[in-house]
Amino acid sequence: MTRFFRAFIILQSVLWNTFVHDSMCRKLYSGAILCHIKLYNIIPLLMKSISPNFFYTAASFAVLGGLVSCQSRQKPLNIVYIMTDDHTSQMMSCYDTRYIETPNLDRIAKDGVRFTNSFVSNSLSGPSRACMLTGKFSHKNGFTDNTTCKFDGTQQTMPKLLQQAGYQTAIVGKWHLETLPTGFDFWEILPGQGDYYNPDFITQTNDTVNKRGYVTNIITDESLDWLQNKRDRSKPFCLFIHHKAIHRNWMADTCDLNLYEDKEFTYPENFFDTYDGRLAAASQEMSIAKDMDLIYDLKMQRSDKETPLKSLYEQFYGSMDSAQKAVWDKFYTPIIDKFYKDDLKGEDLVRWKYQRYMRDYAKTVKSLDDNVGKVLDYLEKEGLLDNTLVVYTSDQGFYMGEHGWFDKRFMYEESMRTPLIMRLPEGFDKRGDIPQLVQNIDYAPTFLELAGVSVPSDIQGVSLLPLLKGESPADWRTSLYYHFYEYPAEHAVKRHYGVRTDRYKLIHFYNDIDVWELYDLQNDPMEMHNIFGQEGTEQVTADLMKELKRLQVQYDDPILKEFPIGE
Repeated sequence: MTRFFRAFIILQSVLWNTFVHDSMCRKLYSGAILCHIKLYNIIPLLMKSISPNFFYTAASFAVLGGLVSCQSRQKPLNIVYIMTDDHTSQMMSCYDTRYIETPNLDRIAKDGVRFTNSFVSNSLSGPSRACMLTGKFSHKNGFTDNTTCKFDGTQQTMPKLLQQAGYQTAIVGKWHLETLPTGFDFWEILPGQGDYYNPDFITQTNDTVNKRGYVTNIITDESLDWLQNKRDRSKPFCLFIHHKAIHRNWMADTCDLNLYEDKEFTYPENFFDTYDGRLAAASQEMSIAKDMDLIYDLKMQRSDKETPLKSLYEQFYGSMDSAQKAVWDKFYTPIIDKFYKDDLKGEDLVRWKYQRYMRDYAKTVKSLDDNVGKVLDYLEKEGLLDNTLVVYTSDQGFYMGEHGWFDKRFMYEESMRTPLIMRLPEGFDKRGDIPQLVQNIDYAPTFLELAGVSVPSDIQGVSLLPLLKGESPADWRTSLYYHFYEYPAEHAVKRHYGVRTDRYKLIHFYNDIDVWELYDLQNDPMEMHNIFGQEGTEQVTADLMKELKRLQVQYDDPILKEFPIGE
């Protein structure tokens, strides 16, 4: 009996330290989560149906190094979620080698997986973040646009559910949801968009504190400080590192200003798009040619020149200290002088604006990539890397001159598509590309399942864990739903919803117009030819209409009542 009891104690200890992340184990142990629920009352029940020999065997395993858990892990997995603003996959060398190198982002993809069909459900910063936090579409989480909405922090969120499961949760950086964070043990956020230089942060005590330096470096340093000095090391953690970069107006760190100045970036094939047959595309206000501000966006500041957004640039420039301004002015002054001397016109001016935009954007990415490297190096140094899921993504994609544009919002590929790479912890052997259609509403259920937390039935996303395990579920989704709401507003992108499959995309622009667009992504990947209503597309259109209606019913989008879809 003594040996039996000793084996029992060892088994209890083993179960405590190796507790479970998959559904079989969760059921076996009656929903005990991550070893934070005592197993004392569970073990006796197991003993009634398990022979004593089992416990002697378990004791032997424990002595040799610990009983292997259902996924061969001894600790609950940590999560580090790095999200940037407006970082498009075209500007990541693990996706696209045409423009720049991102060696540290490539480290994540090399040691893990790259999702090749990753998309958002609403291509706008605040709504995208709300979708990530809740696992629900905008119409369900209540944050449909940046202009009119405030995030309801009382609702169920993924960080709250992780907290309840014993995780420590923290967020540092951009929040952009108009209300203060909930569901986090620690938070420190930028007010609004935040400044690139010497930014203010709002703290948990509701104080606003100023921090000196470049925002990307600061967010990383504060995140690592929490990991090193402020967290409870007895608990697993989920850390959200939310960068301001690479948001407009793309102000690089002073140490990176000289980069890419000799590089001539390739123009997209549709850079001079005329928008034939695409009414909504023609009416936007995000054109490099006509809407990109020479001073605010491109830094061509001079006292005798005026632009619509000059005062806003002066605010950002004014946040710099004298030393930062000195380096900034030394770099930009000769460029400014040459620009106004050359007095470019027409296409020459548009091409110049594109090159300046691409260089500024690329420099801002450089700092971001360096800081991702700092995070990876820290996790490796502290022995955390093999027990941590590292996720890198953006709140949406971005136009790098495609269609002649900057910004996002549209359901077109460069905007709807977002990068998603993950460095996988031990126990996940999948490497390389994952081609299945995934969406940002999938992040919440993925993190919850990874933590051993039951995914609430009202979450609309689907866990990516089967894909991370190398599985190819036969019932995986074959279409994606999208809905953009922010109009009238900045950039004048019409409201629209639509469905995307592997090959086709059907979009309905509504509100002040009633226009449908249909694209064959196989034959027209740049989405230049709207084939809606053309002869020969009747069956494809009917099938997509049926699928669009099915998704609107599945996700309970009230727009279906306002604009009923016939079959």
